[in-house]
Amino acid sequence: MQLDLYQQETDRLARELLVMLDDVRQRLLQKQALTALEQAGVLHALQVLTENAIGKAKLWIKQRHEVVPVSAYDAFAQLHRDKLIDDEAMRNWTAVIGLRHRIVHD
Repeated sequence: MQLDLYQQETDRLARELLVMLDDVRQRLLQKQALTALEQAGVLHALQVLTENAIGKAKLWIKQRHEVVPVSAYDAFAQLHRDKLIDDEAMRNWTAVIGLRHRIVHD
């Protein structure tokens, strides 16, 4: 039951943030500038979406009764080694995790 609740909540959060980011994308395509607060909100949304995906990746590994890595990079590398994600997805997740790292630490 708690796993279902986790899945529902992460899905709900992802949908809400994706709607917001799509709105921002449309504004940027129309050459509308974002305020500093809006820019911070975009960075936060990207961070949360990435952390959401990392959590799901680690849960996927845990459900397979495997040792769950601490590192997000290692979690996706394990999914890749187990052929649960392909080469392109692995490259994309590596880039996304790097972006999240820069948002949080730089």
